[in-house]
Amino acid sequence: MEEKPVKYTCIIIDDEPIAIRVISNYLEKLDEFKLVGGYSNALDALKYLHSNRVDLLFLDIQMPGINGLEFFKSIPNPPEVIFTTAFRDYAADAFEVDALDYLVKPIPFERFLKATNKFIEFRKKIEKQDTNVSHLNYIILKSDKKNFRVNVDDILYIESLDDYIRVHSKQSKLVCYMRLNAIGELLKDFDCIVRVHRSFMVNTNNISVFTHYSIRIGDKQIPISRSYRDIVVKKLSKTSQ
Repeated sequence: MEEKPVKYTCIIIDDEPIAIRVISNYLEKLDEFKLVGGYSNALDALKYLHSNRVDLLFLDIQMPGINGLEFFKSIPNPPEVIFTTAFRDYAADAFEVDALDYLVKPIPFERFLKATNKFIEFRKKIEKQDTNVSHLNYIILKSDKKNFRVNVDDILYIESLDDYIRVHSKQSKLVCYMRLNAIGELLKDFDCIVRVHRSFMVNTNNISVFTHYSIRIGDKQIPISRSYRDIVVKKLSKTSQ
């Protein structure tokens, strides 16, 4: 019997019902995706996200009372996001928060398909990594056409460079062609690695000093953004007891 394709869960947030309907119809044509909710109110969507894990979010930007970019930054451990908007002006801001894609309405199905394929390729890349990674103390990263085995305990912090990341470890600095969200997925089973800012992840075991607003690792001062502050400070306070 042929194995059924994996279904990635997704939700749509858009204040225009017709926009939700269009994306819903597109998703119905794709076996890999399962739509679990369409929300015209961002706060209702946030309640769902607080108690349910979602793989992909289709998010409008200009909505009454809230900007989709600011909304996305407020989500702890956010899913992957594809922005869907009638305005081209926010593209740079969207990619600063690691958006997978940015679709301008009206969205042709061919363009929508390209965006969802990008998500599938992203997930396949992550899933190709050792499924038993939680039992290992290292990850494999590609840099300068070479594969490096990086001990997770040696990681100091990771910074985003748009489409690239720089991994700072005790031994070296590696620049890798991947986004911060991607390495976050790779390291999700390691409790010591925590995202503290849209541009930074840190190894809590190597923090020397922290406040509610920043972290020091060696000589590097790393900001804690408002979006992550409560979760990060709570975790750091707990581990320091």
